[in-house]
Amino acid sequence: MPRTRQELEQQEHQFLASYAQFSGETRGRKYQEPPPVWRTQYQRDRDRVIHSRAFRRLEYKTQVFLNGTGDHLRTRLTHTIEVAAIARNISSALRLNTDLAETIALAHDLGHSPFGHRGETILARLMKGKGGFEHNQHSLRIVEQLEEKYPGFPGLNLSWEVLEGLAKHHTAYDHPSRRKGFDAKNSSLEAQIANLSDEITYYSHDLDDGLDSGLLSEKHLTKNVRVWAQAARAVKKEHGPLPDECRRYFTIRTIIDLQIRDVVKTSERLILAAGVETADDVRRHPKALIQYSTERRKLNQELRNYLYKNLYFNPVVHQPNLRAVKMLGQLFKYYLAHPKEIGDSSKRRVKKIGLARAVCDYLAGMTDRYVMIECERILGERFEI
Repeated sequence: MPRTRQELEQQEHQFLASYAQFSGETRGRKYQEPPPVWRTQYQRDRDRVIHSRAFRRLEYKTQVFLNGTGDHLRTRLTHTIEVAAIARNISSALRLNTDLAETIALAHDLGHSPFGHRGETILARLMKGKGGFEHNQHSLRIVEQLEEKYPGFPGLNLSWEVLEGLAKHHTAYDHPSRRKGFDAKNSSLEAQIANLSDEITYYSHDLDDGLDSGLLSEKHLTKNVRVWAQAARAVKKEHGPLPDECRRYFTIRTIIDLQIRDVVKTSERLILAAGVETADDVRRHPKALIQYSTERRKLNQELRNYLYKNLYFNPVVHQPNLRAVKMLGQLFKYYLAHPKEIGDSSKRRVKKIGLARAVCDYLAGMTDRYVMIECERILGERFEI
């Protein structure tokens, strides 16, 4: 006999910590639906995210390097999958709800604009005085309004706990504005794990992509970045000389492993010291309980500063991104003047949300390559990667 939702919920109570977020205790969905039969509520949420159009579009959105620059470089989709894997790992180690952590991780970048954070910056500038643009808030708009898959409601009708994780997603890169209805001091531990998993992932894969592109070198990293030097020494001591690709991979794998171990040990200590017993105790606690140690945070800041100086603002990365985001500004002005070209779904919402927001939604949903195609079609400008 297949396992029922009720059996899965019982297993959660059997194996998870008391302060985990239990799927059977969800605050529910905005629109009532019959509960799933063989899945938990968070497993249903996960599947809805994976089957969304916004999730599929992440394959053609920039992480650091413009999409199409290289076959082995990360896209926003591969980044998201890596975040989800790390989130499951940490939440499992801490006896938390892996399905909830994974779902928040899978959904956290659904609202990202084309061309990464620089694309987000230009959309925010274009929408100044018109409601602004911030990709975490746009992720919520996508799952609550913009996806059109179900006959009974707009969006994906995700559970409250997933929406909470998106509303409070916060990393060194992301600083979302407050969202009414999510006023607790903190979010669930699973949502906090998704936040740190995002940081762990981009620190590691940006190193990997930088090395793969030739913009970073192992020699320079060893001299200037302690987390790299520590991991490289550990790999050499354990495995001796290795082929280049294998050595780089194992060094980055070691960095990830050290990050995860640090987060698990530090967070376990903080959770015990806080004395929380339920998920709502966690929300009421004044500080996040999923954290790096002080020393690891300093090492990560050193790595982050290095990546900004040597990768993100390297002309090879920076200049194409600047040229690409200029296209968004040009398209924004064009669509304001030609609103009939923004797509049926966006056109239907113009009267309700205004033309500027409808155009912004349309642009934010575009992939990198579709922006380039539209610029060539409309403006006659061809972008060479």
